[in-house]
Parts: sequence; C-alpha cells; structure tokens
Amino acid sequence: MSIEKFNDLFTELNQSIERDDFVKITLSKPLSKRNELTNVYIRLIYIKEEAQLSFTYRYKTNDQVKNYAFSEAKQLIADLLLASFRFATLFTLEKDVQVFVSKKKVVTTKNQYPSFKNKPPETHNKPKERKITNSEFLKHLGISDKEGNIIHKMADKYRQINKYLEIIDDLVSSSKLSNTIHIVDMGSGKGYLTFALYDFLTNQKGFDVEITGIELRQKLVDYCNDIAKKCDFEKLKFECKSIEDYTEKRIDILIALHACDTATDDAIFKGLSSKSDIIITAPCCHKQIRQQVKGTAQESPILKYGIFKERQFEMVTDTMRALLLEKENYQTKIFEFVSNEHTRKNVMLVGKKSSKKNDSKLIGQKIEQLKSDFGVTEHYLEKLIKEA
Repeated sequence: MSIEKFNDLFTELNQSIERDDFVKITLSKPLSKRNELTNVYIRLIYIKEEAQLSFTYRYKTNDQVKNYAFSEAKQLIADLLLASFRFATLFTLEKDVQVFVSKKKVVTTKNQYPSFKNKPPETHNKPKERKITNSEFLKHLGISDKEGNIIHKMADKYRQINKYLEIIDDLVSSSKLSNTIHIVDMGSGKGYLTFALYDFLTNQKGFDVEITGIELRQKLVDYCNDIAKKCDFEKLKFECKSIEDYTEKRIDILIALHACDTATDDAIFKGLSSKSDIIITAPCCHKQIRQQVKGTAQESPILKYGIFKERQFEMVTDTMRALLLEKENYQTKIFEFVSNEHTRKNVMLVGKKSSKKNDSKLIGQKIEQLKSDFGVTEHYLEKLIKEA
C-alpha cells in the first residue's frame, strides 16, 4: 500500500501528537506547474472533542478546507505525495521532518532543527479569518467570476457574508447543539447567506447540517434548488411557502433576515414554538407599532420629528422582541450586523436558549412600562405568544 512508503513520517506524526508538540504539515512542490493545486496545509483540530486533521487545499484561485479522521488523513497524505507533490514537511516543536519523493517514487526522510517555538491554537477557525471556501456557489450566485475572483460590485455582499459567518461561528461554538443540526432560513431570498452557511458549517466546521430555505417566490426557490444540486449540497433545500405554512416541528437554529414587519415576529414565534436553541433575526420595516400609535400625541419632544419617531419606534419594537424572548428564557443580544455604509438594514437580534431561569415577572413589568411610555396597546409577537 502507498501508505507504507511513509511509515517514518507517520511515526513522527503520531509521536509529535503524543508529545503534544505537533504544529502542522505542509505539502509543496507540485509535480506539474500546471497543477491548480499549489499546496496543502494540514493542522490538528478538535470537533466536538474529537481530534481530526484539517486539510486546507490551496488552489490558484481559492482555498478549500476539509476535515478527516486520522486513518483517512494518512492515506490522503500518502496519495497526494505520490500523485501531486514531491515535498512534505512535518513541523513540531522538537524538530522539522522533511520528506522528499523522487521521480521514481523513492521516499527520503530527513530531520532538521525546529522552525516553530509555539503551537497554533487547536480550534477549527482562526479568529477573524472566516472565509467562504466553496467557489462554485459564489460563481453561480454572481459573487465571483469564472476564475474565482470577487466581482467588484459584489464586494460589500462578500464582506457581509463573511461577517455573518463569523457571528454564526461564535453562536454555534458556544451552544450545545445535537449531532445533526436542522436549520431553517425564513425568507431565504436569493440564498447568498444560506449557501454560505451550509458550506461553512458542513465543509469547514464538519457538522452534519440540514438547511431548509423558506421563500414565497417560486422562481427563486427553483433557482436556489438548481444551484444546490450543481454544488452537490445534498442536505440544502428550498421550499416555496409562507412562514406560517411551514410545519416542521424541529428547528435547532431559526434564521429570519430582513423578514418584513410582523413576518419577523411570525418567524420568532415559530422558533419559540419549536424550542429552537438559537433564533437569529435582522428585523425590517417595523410598521406594526408605528401604525398602532399613529395620531397619538407623544410627550417626548424627540418624537415630534418624523425621522426620529421612525427610529424610536424601531428601537421600541426590537427591544420588546428581545424582552419577550428573555421572558421565554433566552439570552438576547442586539448589535450592528454590518456597517451603515453597506446597508441601512444593519441591526441583528439574536436569542440563545438558556438553562438559567429568567425573572419573567420583572421582564413583564419592563414590557408593560415600555408600552405605557409610548402608548403601545400590544406587540404582535406578544399577541402570538398569548394566543398560544
């Protein structure tokens, strides 16, 4: 077997992991200059407390990341060295182990002084370096060109996607989710974020993920399902229906980005009904409370001016949403999703299910005080919860 040619390398690899001084492996010097794959970088990661080797395939136009168990990883390293590369280096804190494969497939191993004094973090992703690895869906969605370069006019969308993945990564990493994660994206639209999320959680994080995109426009549903098929995203599907008509009871993560007005409340309520671990929304339009208080005199001089009134009631609406989530034992955060220079719809409201019991009576008092201060009779989400 090809793997036997590299017994010395894999013995050193095993010993370095036992010594806890493994840094990384690099594969270099492609057999052909025309080879699109220029390097492979391999590091140790832990996914759900299980040690794996993460391969970053460095192509001329993009990177792709895949994770493997040790036995499979060793066979892949051997195959790559015999078919695609001439040189490998195992970096440890004790020494560097260099492996050279000749044209006749003779393997030579040599030890060198160590290049590293410290180990890298054994986490799946380096902080602030979220990258979309699958260039195929970027091309289909018109974010990148045929060579994998980001199209200039789509640069803001690309930054928004990566910021979104950064937020998701932090939320998932700090939550206790089941082995198979079922995610529903309410109002998935053209699917920019939906495709990126599936690729990121499946191909980079190594999770077993099922994602369903819910969208009212049949044309977009067909469009997204076609791209999912072309990209071999087997557990990503899109359905044409409203939020209310979606009946699947299990939703681990519910997402509703820019669902208009009370559609955001319908989505949050769907997440509450499903006891979702994480609820992620980017509220939009905020008409319900503004229309409810229309014509009502407001004491605050700030509310004399239309633009300030609009912003004030956006804040009131989303604050009440957060409080209602907290009343249902969720930890909540409201923060700026992306900079104002990229989009005005830049506020994200996130709820994460908590094992700690919140003071529902005190939260209820805060909600009633808000309603009293601004002349609000009832919040739509509050109504949905009461009726349930």
